[in-house]
Amino acid sequence: TNMNANEVIANRALELMGHQKGEYQYCSPHDHANGSQSTNDAYPSSLHVGLALGNVRLVAAMRELVAAFRAKGKEFAPIVKMGRTQLQDAVPMTLGQEFEAFAATLEGELTALERVQQSVLCEVNMGATAIGTGLNAPPGYAQKCADHLATITGLPIHLAENLIEATQNTQAFVLYSGCMKSLAIKLSKICNDLRLLSSGPRTGLREIHLPAKQPGSSIMPGKVNPVIPEVVSMVCCRVIGSDITVTMAAEAGQLQLNAFEPIIAHSLFKSVLHLSKGCKTLADYCVNDITANRDTLRASIERSIGIVTALNPYIGYANATEVAAEAHRSNRGVAEIVLERKLMSPEQLADVLRAEVLTKPQMIALLAA
Repeated sequence: TNMNANEVIANRALELMGHQKGEYQYCSPHDHANGSQSTNDAYPSSLHVGLALGNVRLVAAMRELVAAFRAKGKEFAPIVKMGRTQLQDAVPMTLGQEFEAFAATLEGELTALERVQQSVLCEVNMGATAIGTGLNAPPGYAQKCADHLATITGLPIHLAENLIEATQNTQAFVLYSGCMKSLAIKLSKICNDLRLLSSGPRTGLREIHLPAKQPGSSIMPGKVNPVIPEVVSMVCCRVIGSDITVTMAAEAGQLQLNAFEPIIAHSLFKSVLHLSKGCKTLADYCVNDITANRDTLRASIERSIGIVTALNPYIGYANATEVAAEAHRSNRGVAEIVLERKLMSPEQLADVLRAEVLTKPQMIALLAA
């Protein structure tokens, strides 16, 4: 790969000099283009720069997805629903809070990707030549390469402090792959949540509607599948698998060089490309057009036993437990039983069960006080 690039560079130089391609006595791929370098510094340096540039595109795609979730968070802010833990009713929240959480969890990964870009992807070993001693490179060559790369890319490219260590160590790729794996795990979890929340359309949770993109079944008329979250989850599976490849290839290095950088490069560039397109696809073809099933969400709050948790500060845990048990046994609402037992006044109960109180615990504490 490196010598192919050197041949292209040398022949282009010959054209610019007025010579024919292949007249290497005037500009040689080895003696001139490769004169002060080795594959062992040019190849990893190119990977670092290429991944840093790719990461810029990945971060931009992620920002679009985060913005899409934030917009839905604002749109769904007034809609109260039941939260769930272990797939069981928990306590109330808003659909907006749920989507804001999706945005926040992705923002954390976005920050990690930006940090790893600054700290490790923008570090190069160009000028190290064969093993890091700089043999055959003139004094100052390594620093000039780093400075020039910074100029033409607009990125803070800098020279590694120890060129021998930088030539044999591929940990930068492991760190970056780990960041992408972490993003893939979170992204796939979000896609799973979207599929679960939209399950139905009659017998599932059916709290949200995903935009229909295609007929979903060759045998069941009218069936529409959540294909966009599914394809993004498959992308995430591929990225997680590629991380294993990068890990094993990095571990396989020996002494002053890691000979397995080609498979590291192949895996990482695929992951960057897949995640960039996956984030954009999820934003453009799914999140932007999600709608809420307000009737279902309202009904789930009204019949939920989980709202009894909000009454603990007023009626005590023991009473709340009895109310929950009776509500479950009799298939009646919590509020009805609380009033029947005269555990709270109608006015106080109505105040506590307001949407803005149920979804903001600090207000419950103030009311209880």
